[in-house]
Parts: sequence; structure tokens; C-alpha cells
Amino acid sequence: MLALRSLIAGAAILLSAATNAKPPAAPPVAIDSQYDTTHVYVRPEDVDRFVQSFVATFGGQSTKQVVATVTPTPSSTTSQLVQTPYGTISVFGFTTPVPYPFGAERNGYLVKDLDLALKAAREAGADVLVSAFPDPIGRDAVIQWPGGVNLQLYWHTTAPNYAPFDRVPENRVYVSTYRSAQFVHGFTTFSHGKVVSDVSTAPGVEIGRPDTTYRRIRIESTFGRMVVLVTDGLLPYPYGRETTGYEVPVLSETLGKAQAAGAKVIVAPFDSDGRSSAIVEFPGGYVAEIHSSSAP
Repeated sequence: MLALRSLIAGAAILLSAATNAKPPAAPPVAIDSQYDTTHVYVRPEDVDRFVQSFVATFGGQSTKQVVATVTPTPSSTTSQLVQTPYGTISVFGFTTPVPYPFGAERNGYLVKDLDLALKAAREAGADVLVSAFPDPIGRDAVIQWPGGVNLQLYWHTTAPNYAPFDRVPENRVYVSTYRSAQFVHGFTTFSHGKVVSDVSTAPGVEIGRPDTTYRRIRIESTFGRMVVLVTDGLLPYPYGRETTGYEVPVLSETLGKAQAAGAKVIVAPFDSDGRSSAIVEFPGGYVAEIHSSSAP
């Protein structure tokens, strides 16, 4: 009888361990930060002016502009990839209405395997807004993280080969207090990333509210850098409109190039968290944060 009880107890322990065991983590799907692009939608008549201004500010070059259908339903847009040492953008100038939910996605992440990436994203808590669909050079899908953060995932039929950035740009994500934990947990699980800093009382000057503080979380992964700005949403313009922060060697020099190329400085330079930062609006309305390390 004692032996039987021991066997039953041992079986119960094994069953409990199997039931409570965590599922294995999904394999990494990221390739590298230079394959991540910020999506920029501008009016067709503003595309050339915007691209010229962006390249004059950051250097680099644009691919040849093409006209394509980049959505799973009928549409038409000009499309081009602008690559600079400090960040890459995909520029779209739709000549037809933009199908939902396109235009609300902030970035595109190139992945090793789209189906595997979608499975990993779902398991990490993301929703799939647009299922996988073919495009002229591969396949795409659109996902949404808790907090309403939309991202597009890409896979290319022919693997691209891009040079690494001189400075890795920063994906700037605004989320509420109520969804910040879910977003950070989900995204770090999916990206195999890590939180490198979490400051609960970051200076409010960084979000245009110098009279208060907010929570700032920095994440790094193979996809690149991300800063999560956890706020109550009471944000003055243009905060929340900038989706990418570009790190440059000398802020004042870059701002000079931007202004000479038709961009406007809409938030004057200020110092915080060891960096000097400003916000710029380019021709066509694209808003970007630009920063460099503060002088010692």
C-alpha cells in the first residue's frame, strides 16, 4: 500500500510539473535593425520635396520611385525606400484612398519567416489586423500590440543586403499606463529583447510638459532600439506624432541641414537624459525627433 501511495504521489508531481511547465519560447525572427523601416505617408505632390529634404538632412539615397499596389485590396501608390546612415524610411504617396488599416502602422520589420513571426506575435499577445498577403517583392501582414501599437511585418522573396546604420534609430512608442505592462511584456517576448532602463520619474520636458514627470522605458533587441513613453495622453503637439528618433553626431549641424532643406524645427533643442533633442517637421508633414549625445 505504501509503495502504491508513493507511485501515485510521484505521478501527481510529474503531472503537475508538466501542466505548469512554460511553453518553449518561439525562435527569434528578427534579422537586424537596418532592415526596419519607418512608414511615411505623404500626398503624392509632396513626395519628391519630402524625399529631397530628408536626404539633404541625413545623407544617403533613395531607390527609384515606382507605382505599385502594396495593400491586399485595390489601391495605387508611389513607393520608394530611402536609406540613410541614421535610419531608413518607406515612403508612400497614395493616389487612391488608403485601405484600412494602412497608414496607421508606424514601422515595418523584416522577418526571417512571416508565418513563424505571426505565430510568435500571437503567442506574445499581439492581434493580427491584416493576415499575410503577397506584395510585389514578398509577403506582408499587419499586427497590433496591446496599447494600439500597429506594426507591419515583411518577408522578401529575395533577401536584401543593407549596410548597418552608423547610428541605430529609436522607435518611439506612446502607450497608456493601463497597457504599458502588456505591451512591454509582449514585445520583449516576441523580439527576444530586453529592458535596458525603466525610469518612473523621467523629466516631463521630454514630452513637452516640464511641470511633470512620466515613465520612460528603453528596450533593445535585434530589431533595434525602442523607447516606450508611458503617459496620460495629455500631450501638446507634436508629441505622440513622432514615431522615430534619429541619433546624429551633432544635433546643431543636422538641424542646420534640415532647415536649409525646407524642414521646420517645431520643438527647439533641449537637454535631458544625456542627450540634446529637437523635433522637426519635414515638407509633407512628416514629424521626427532628432537627438545627439549632450556635450560633457
